[in-house]
Amino acid sequence: MVAVITIIVIVVVLVGLLAVMYNSLVRRRNQVDNAWSQIDVQLKRRHDLIPNLVETVKDYMSYEQETLTKVTDARAAAVSAGASGPAAQAAAENQLTQALRSLFAVVENYPDLKANQNVMSLQEELTTTENKISFARQFYNDSVYGYNTSIQSFPTNLIAGVFTFTAKQFFEGDEADREPVKVDLR
Repeated sequence: MVAVITIIVIVVVLVGLLAVMYNSLVRRRNQVDNAWSQIDVQLKRRHDLIPNLVETVKDYMSYEQETLTKVTDARAAAVSAGASGPAAQAAAENQLTQALRSLFAVVENYPDLKANQNVMSLQEELTTTENKISFARQFYNDSVYGYNTSIQSFPTNLIAGVFTFTAKQFFEGDEADREPVKVDLR
C-alpha cells in the first residue's frame, strides 16, 4: 500500500512539474508575441507618418523625385513585409531607414524646407517613433532570447519538442546602425 501511495505521489509531482514547465513556455511565447505587437504598433505609426512627410516636402523638392520615390517604395515594401516574419520585416525596415536618411540629408540642402514647421514637426515625430521602435525591438529581442533559451534548455526542451514550440527569430537592426558615431571636435 505504501508503494502505491509513493508511486501516486511521484506521478502527481511529475505531472505538476510538466504543467509548470509547459505553462512557463506558453507564458514566454505569449510575451514574445506581445513584444512583436509592440514593434508592429510603432512600425505602423512610422508608416503612417511617412506619406505626410513626403507630401510636405515634395513641393519644395521638385528636383529630388528619385529620393521621394525611394522613400515611397521602401515604405510600401516595409508595409507588405509585415506578414513575412521578423527577419523580412527587419530587412524592409532597414531599407526604409536608409531611404529616410537620404531624404533628411537632401532636406538639409533646402533652407526653406529645413525651416518649415510641418517638416520639423514630422522629423521630430519620426525621431520619437524611431526611439520607440528601438526600445520595442530591444524588449522583443530580450523576450526572444528568454523564450529560445527556455525551449533549448533541459528539461523544458523535452516539453517544447513534444508540444512543438519552435524558436523565434530576432529582429535584427541594420549593420550601419552598429557602426560607432564619428565625432569631429575640431
